[in-house]
This record gives sequence, structure tokens and C-alpha cells, in this order.
Amino acid sequence: MDPAGHGAPDPEQAHNSAEFVARMQQLKDWSGLTYRELTARAEAVGDVLPRSTVANMLSRNTVPREELVAAFVRACGCGPGATESWLRVRKELTRRERQAVEVPDYGVGEQEAGPGLEESTPPEPPRRSWRSRAKWPAVVALGAAAVAVTIAFLLHEDDKPTAERHTAAVAPARGPVEIRAVHSGLCLAERAGQRSGQLYQVPCASDTIPRFALKPVEPAWRIETDHRDFGPGCTGVGDKSTKAGAPLADQECGKRGPAEAFRLEAVGKPVRGYRLRPLHSDLCAGVQDASKERGARIVQQVCTKDAQGQLFSFDRDATADGN
Repeated sequence: MDPAGHGAPDPEQAHNSAEFVARMQQLKDWSGLTYRELTARAEAVGDVLPRSTVANMLSRNTVPREELVAAFVRACGCGPGATESWLRVRKELTRRERQAVEVPDYGVGEQEAGPGLEESTPPEPPRRSWRSRAKWPAVVALGAAAVAVTIAFLLHEDDKPTAERHTAAVAPARGPVEIRAVHSGLCLAERAGQRSGQLYQVPCASDTIPRFALKPVEPAWRIETDHRDFGPGCTGVGDKSTKAGAPLADQECGKRGPAEAFRLEAVGKPVRGYRLRPLHSDLCAGVQDASKERGARIVQQVCTKDAQGQLFSFDRDATADGN
């Protein structure tokens, strides 16, 4: 199984630094996210990943620092297992390439010095003339200028409208997903041991319940669930309520009609996230009081212009079995 899940590039296929960076670029393409979106997603979970830094990483042939790789992979939507895989490969490549460039021992070696045998010394490298040394600042300046031009091009390309970019902003797709509140970086889940099915925002983890999957039901989407204790179900608005403040909860499918079907409305250019709008009320699902605290309830609300606390992302669930 691909450690990144769902067709994401496999870092294990990288045999050197250049191939590793190429895989990182492929991961960005796979995520469909722009530099700005990657930066925003990183900030939401406490990581530091400036957009210029991402462009710089992807324009070089050297392995980025560990903390940057981790932040980048997480921002692209990969889970803890995939992140560990990328970091492990990075560490192995760094160690291997460091060993390859170690300075050889120019000493006598195992042969002992004796009569008539003088200790050998490494040959002194030829001195460069002042003329050749004088060229280095110009060479360095040209190299720095080339990198700057490359980064500027990448950032400009990334700022183009979606239709003009090589990859589109990530969109909800059928199949297993983690549902993440954009403003907090936390994931939707139930509380262990409860029977109400009420949804809250909690730290994203591989053992949260239930597992979510998107299923298209024209003209909307159904959020199907798989609970380890209660089996399959669907997310919907409790009691089919049309009032603000009604909870989002997981129950058996088919009992709430359009109250368990949602329009997913893109917000922002580039897309910052998606509103969840129940068909029966056309209100918006959101985190109560737009809280960033873990344990905050997910409820139906009046849609706001700034969509604070009402934007969600649908990351591919890399832990889903059989994917």
C-alpha cells in the first residue's frame, strides 16, 4: 500500500536528493493546493511554512530541512504515517549522501613508517590565481539570481486563476475523507462512548470515530460514516431541524431526507475551503462560536459573509483500508 495513500507520490521511490524534491513537487500537484493554501493550512495547525520557502524548496536539488518537509507533507493532506515515511526517507538520503562525500584519509594507512619509508602527506591542491578567485562572486551572484527568478516564476504561476494553473484547487471527491475545520485545523469526530452521534472538532488522528466518506447524491453530497461500534450511518442535522443551533450528528441513513444531504460551496479565489449547506434549511454547518478550541460542537448556523468557522476541507483519508 502506498504510504501516502490514495495515489499520492511514494517517497520510497526517491534515490537521491533531486528525486526527493521531484517527489515533493508531485505531492503538491497531487494535493491540488496553491502555495498560499499550503501556507494557510500549515499555520492552522501551528506549522511555519511561508509560500516563498515552499517555492524555494521545490526549485532546488537539495533535501529541505526536516521540519520543513514535515510541515509541507502535513499541509498537502497526508496523515501521520505518511509524514513519518517522508521523514524516514529524507534521513536515509541525507546520511547516504553525506557518507558519499566524506574526505578520504590521506595518511599512510595500515602501512607502518620504517627505515627508508617516509610518511606520506596529501598532495596540496593547486592554488587558484587571483583572477579565478575574482570570478567566484560573479558566479555566486548569477546562481542566486537564477534561483530568485525561478521562485518568482513559481509564485507568479501559482497566483494565476485556477483555470490558468497547472493544477486546480483541491475539490471534494468521492471516497474516504477527513473533514477538517479550516480556521482551527481540527477534524470532525464523535466523542468515544456517546450514543447521540453529535459531532465536535478534535485533533486529527488515525483512531477518531467515525470514518467519513463522501458520496454524490445529485444535486448534492451525502457524508456517509463508518462507526466501529454502531456500523454505517450518515451525517445530518438533528431532528431535521431548520433552526440555527441544531447539532450535526451521525445517525442511520435515510431517516432525515434532505437534512442529511449537503451542498458543498467553494469560498474564495483561490478556494479557502467549502461551506457545508444542508439542503433542507440552506443554512451553514459551522463550529459553534467559531471556536478554535478542541471539543467545540458542530452546529447549523446562519451563513456569514466572512464564513468564519464555517469553512471545511476534505482531505483524502490515507488510513482508510483498501485505498
